[in-house]
Amino acid sequence: MAAASPPLLPTTVLPANTTATATVSPAPTSVSSADANPAATRAFLARLLDSVKRALSGARPWLELIDRSALSRPESLSDAGARLRKNLAYFRVNYAAIVALSLAATLLAHPFSLAALLALLAAWCFLYLLRPSDAPPLAAFGRTFSDRETLGGLIVASAFVVFLTSVGSLIFSALALGAAIVCAHGAFRIPEDLFLDEPDQANGAASVNLLSFITSATGGRELVLTMGERERSRELMRPWFGYMFSPSLLANALHKGIA
Repeated sequence: MAAASPPLLPTTVLPANTTATATVSPAPTSVSSADANPAATRAFLARLLDSVKRALSGARPWLELIDRSALSRPESLSDAGARLRKNLAYFRVNYAAIVALSLAATLLAHPFSLAALLALLAAWCFLYLLRPSDAPPLAAFGRTFSDRETLGGLIVASAFVVFLTSVGSLIFSALALGAAIVCAHGAFRIPEDLFLDEPDQANGAASVNLLSFITSATGGRELVLTMGERERSRELMRPWFGYMFSPSLLANALHKGIA
């Protein structure tokens, strides 16, 4: 009789331990860009305030502007146009301040439009105008954008905010209201007692260069890829930023248009 074999112990087959090497990829960030140079930002704000102070220093006394004894009805349309041209040359800073106050009051009455404009201005400053020259290209959504692409995106965003929302109509209505007030006062104000000094005339021409601090504040950064495109872009953008930053420049443009 054969000896009984010992019982078989249960065995469990373990799967082979496969260690997979996972490559850890950094989580993509939504937007990564170099912070604006604090020194350039401070220089930009300081020169902006200095330019505004220089422009407002040419304002005429407000009591002279609202002198009721110097108001009379013009005899004809040509007389009204002649009065308006002289008064624009003399009260150009005061008139620009009136238009700016009209625009500010309209935007303050519509906080959404004001916030949209401030956000748009901040995007222009920190993504384009105030970015240092040695900053890396803007990175967003897993890809990098060149200066030309960034400029194109800002232009598209500006067109969307101004023309496809209520911001454009508000700005137009505010400027139209301010221009109507200026034209009415200029047509009814008798300009015989007004004398325009030669330094004041030179001050109007000097206000065109008030935006030269933007280039120095950015550290000479190339705004677009080629020199010719940079100059053309600067010449196209300079008047619009000039009307925002310089009251006297806006008044000079209105005066030249009427003259």
